[in-house]
Amino acid sequence: MRKYMYLVMLLLCTGLLGSAAHAQTPGQPVSSKEPLNRKTLDVSDYFSGYNGMFLLRDVKKGKTFVYNSDRAKTRLTPESTFKIPNALIGLQVKAVRDEYDVKRWDGVVREIDAWNRDHTLGSAMRESAVWYYQTMARDIGEERMTEWLQKISYGNRDISGGIDQFWLGSSLQISPLEQADFLEKLYKEELPFDKPVMKTVKRMMIQDEGDHFTLYGKTGSNAAGDLGWYVGFIETDKHAYVFVTNLNGTGADAKKITVEILKKSKMMAE
Repeated sequence: MRKYMYLVMLLLCTGLLGSAAHAQTPGQPVSSKEPLNRKTLDVSDYFSGYNGMFLLRDVKKGKTFVYNSDRAKTRLTPESTFKIPNALIGLQVKAVRDEYDVKRWDGVVREIDAWNRDHTLGSAMRESAVWYYQTMARDIGEERMTEWLQKISYGNRDISGGIDQFWLGSSLQISPLEQADFLEKLYKEELPFDKPVMKTVKRMMIQDEGDHFTLYGKTGSNAAGDLGWYVGFIETDKHAYVFVTNLNGTGADAKKITVEILKKSKMMAE
């Protein structure tokens, strides 16, 4: 009983008890010395109008906060967040030489203007140019793609939806918790890829930098606009955190919410 009362008092002091009440399974608080605990991490207001989830994991301490644990355990199609493992595999098997490897635009006008030009592996990651990564997936091939998805235990590993479609509203599915595990291993460079390959992909994921933080991320959206992801990690002066946001909206919606939470938690302070 004494240990239980101590835990309750600790949660009240750090402000995490309120946030845990909104999560279907309370997440564990991270260190009270971190900016995360200086204000209440109650993310429910950010998801007003959405069915969504948010996960934040302290990489060093291994402690995780989860909002909406039921959705966090639900497998969904990764959409363009799959560009992260796709890039890792493509570089590892030398389907592309490096992040500057150019693929020529095929002249087919697609719905996003930024896609309608030549791209490199890096620019296609930043602009989320699907056609580039579809071409690379075909170059990787079914056998090697299956082999590597097994090696990294990526979701259900199911590519039966077609070598250039399986991650897009198709057969491949992964839960937000599984995404977090995969991203943590990437951050720590503990995946079964060559170190330079992982460093290259991490570098391509950089989306924002300040004096005291670096934000790495990737969005993903389905064609209907009712499934959105934003996944990645943020480095601060002393700590690193993996994050995963998933909701019934777009990847842009998921990114907006994530950035707002990270700013409120003082992780993106300049």
